[in-house]
Amino acid sequence: MYALIRSLLFRLDPEYSHELSLDMLGAANRLNLLSAFSKQPASAPVEVMGLRFPNPVGLAAGLDKNGDYFNALGQLGFGFVEIGTVTPLAQPGNDKPRLFRLAEQEAIINRMGFNNKGVDYLVEQVKKRSFDGVLGINIGKNKHTPEQDALSDYRIGLEKVYSLADYVTINISSPNTPGLRDLQFGDNLKRLLEGVKESQLSLADEHGRHVPIAVKIAPDMSDQEIVDVATTIKNAGMEAVIATNTTVAREGVEASPHRDEMGGLSGSPLSDKSTAVIAKLYAELGEEIPIIGVGGINSAEAAIAKLAAGAKLLQIYSNFIYQGPQLICDAVAAYQTFQARQ
Repeated sequence: MYALIRSLLFRLDPEYSHELSLDMLGAANRLNLLSAFSKQPASAPVEVMGLRFPNPVGLAAGLDKNGDYFNALGQLGFGFVEIGTVTPLAQPGNDKPRLFRLAEQEAIINRMGFNNKGVDYLVEQVKKRSFDGVLGINIGKNKHTPEQDALSDYRIGLEKVYSLADYVTINISSPNTPGLRDLQFGDNLKRLLEGVKESQLSLADEHGRHVPIAVKIAPDMSDQEIVDVATTIKNAGMEAVIATNTTVAREGVEASPHRDEMGGLSGSPLSDKSTAVIAKLYAELGEEIPIIGVGGINSAEAAIAKLAAGAKLLQIYSNFIYQGPQLICDAVAAYQTFQARQ
């Protein structure tokens, strides 16, 4: 069923196809038809960041930027769903075309640019929550907010979503917002995370609950930069790190006519690169700070590679587009296989 739907959707413009497929998913959920498109994965509960996940396979941020469809997406078998990236103010994102499908390589290039309706809109959508898995909300800064004022945007986002999120992700690694990746390094990262931590502690007192914070990083860093980032994340007391976001490299897609498009590359070609970053992070963080592994998980073997490198949870997105809900079941089964070997 999914293969047929995909073949039809892939004949359309990628961004239009994206929007249409989400609308269809939402309609199917309202009509209680989603069970016809997917089977539920085996139960595989796991505790990470002090949260209990029904299973360790989640949907990465980016598919449901505004929180319009997370209830429907949750019905497909995800143990957790991450929505966003959302910014304090609504913004249109970059000019179209900005989404490119590299079907032969099972990859996607995007330069969306945090297009979203703003955090206030997302908050109203999340208030309609029926999804009983774990909900993450991914926050970022507006394009026109100067780098030196970035902390203000993250604080606004954190304050707005804190009471509704199970965890919050700080996105400092998208390549499609000018200057954003500069926040990953040195004093910029130290100041940002210390400021976010201060707000988190204040909000925990105000709301009487602790909401963990994850930091999402890029795969395009040297070994020393990974060590430095890991040290800063640890010192700041962050609860998790998500590795990784999209890459600006083009290894594995040299034959694609879209190889020279600007933006972040995701999907199968990212698999080994993100796994290598996870392994290097784990060498620094060990069991102290959990790693959520994302990037090119296209099979049970790829999922196991992420877990063997040190990931405690997994996220999928691009390969979910190519393979559909069966990939959720395959990744959960891979987790169970990996755990049985330990």
